[in-house]
Amino acid sequence: MLRSNVKTYKYRVGKNQYIIINIQQLASASAQDGNVLASNALNVKIFKAEAKPGR
Repeated sequence: MLRSNVKTYKYRVGKNQYIIINIQQLASASAQDGNVLASNALNVKIFKAEAKPGR
């Protein structure tokens, strides 16, 4: 993996909240002999934020 750029946006429509995750990745692989695999796999985990005290 050479570079990874992640941008997140939050939108609220009525009572619903939407999260948009924009991910751009750049990977490169090379070898003198044999096979090479440049993987563009991604794992995303979203956590619900804990409620702030007093709310």
